[in-house]
Amino acid sequence: MNPVEAFLPETYTAGVPYALFAELRATRPVCRIDEPAVGAWPAGPGFWAVFRHADVKHVLRTPEVFSSHLGATQIRDPDTPADLEFVRAMMLNQDPPDHSRTRRIVAAAFTPRAVRELEAVIEERAVALVDSVAGRGEADFVELAADLPVWTLAHVMGVPEGDRRLLFDWAGRVIGYQDADYAGLSTAAQEELSPMARAALVRRPDSAPRRPDGRPMNPRSREALADMFAYAHALAERPRPGSVMARMREGGLSRDEFENMFFLFAVAGNETLRNGIPGGLLTLLDHPDSLRLLLDRPELTGSAVEEMLRFWPPVIDFRRTATRDVELGGQLIRRGEKVVVFHASANRDETVFTDPDRFDITRAPNDHLSFGFGPHVCLGAHLARVQMRAMLRATLDRLPGLRRAGEPVRLTSNFQNGLKTLPVRWGTDR
Repeated sequence: MNPVEAFLPETYTAGVPYALFAELRATRPVCRIDEPAVGAWPAGPGFWAVFRHADVKHVLRTPEVFSSHLGATQIRDPDTPADLEFVRAMMLNQDPPDHSRTRRIVAAAFTPRAVRELEAVIEERAVALVDSVAGRGEADFVELAADLPVWTLAHVMGVPEGDRRLLFDWAGRVIGYQDADYAGLSTAAQEELSPMARAALVRRPDSAPRRPDGRPMNPRSREALADMFAYAHALAERPRPGSVMARMREGGLSRDEFENMFFLFAVAGNETLRNGIPGGLLTLLDHPDSLRLLLDRPELTGSAVEEMLRFWPPVIDFRRTATRDVELGGQLIRRGEKVVVFHASANRDETVFTDPDRFDITRAPNDHLSFGFGPHVCLGAHLARVQMRAMLRATLDRLPGLRRAGEPVRLTSNFQNGLKTLPVRWGTDR
């Protein structure tokens, strides 16, 4: 198998290439991969791919050697120096001590205590969502589950009820830009939007914005997300006390840092669960013995969620940039070269996980890397787990006989391990 398959977005339309990852872990655990042109997106210089669990951990915990800041954290390089400078203001794309400073500003909203205060309302929302479709007998679980992270984020950020669907649309445009169905996503009901939302949307570029030279515009650039950033500034003028927006406003962030922090919450906090919850359920439905065990032993819900995260990691990979010449996995990586860690491969490393291709909801310990590792470990991991547990329990408790009702459709992306549709059915009729 050709290692370049690990880069090509269309590879993931058929599924994560775990067989390729296993082969590379055994034979070329750190290897050079080409970066060919993809559609209208130009070719890149290539990168070093890292597949073993121990090496992935090493890269993630040593920002002084493998920087998030130098080239940001996506495989594709930002289009222009200005784009790079802008995204470097995002917490995700910073190294300590700047990363530590910006993380502290919002961290209080995601402590275990803060999340515990949200658990009851999240569980109520999950039950309400499931009850809203229970009488139908079938649904698209991707569409159903997508509302919980959007609702939770809107609650945490103080986004008005009528505007919360905008968070869904922005996340789809940014994360799913390699997929034609997501690149121009627009599902927010105009009649429900607040005046500040309608004013912000005037700034929205067309569904396939391009630069003056004809190249596609980076979906993470300020120009491509002009409507989102206009909305962020308008919302900051009227933050709900105690909300993340209030913390951001009071925290002394620069303009670029503020816009990028809003981006991070609106997109990363949304899209990860939008893919992780349906992917986890699909995994469970495809393993009926595990489904029966969980129905018999609901106390395994927490363990089951961890195994779902290992088996279906929402994020496939992240990029770093070498700050100096360094050896990793027997390869000499030069200063300035891209280094991409594959979480999806690390989660199936046979030296860490017994029988790694087996889905086991009792697995313990479970040292998966789906929420990252080191200084950039996911700030919202605890909140994500609460939402996954709530949605899983509400679904299994209130939709008896749950099963597939057709083939799922996967997202075309080499970054997010996502589903676009997951038709499910429940009840006694077969």
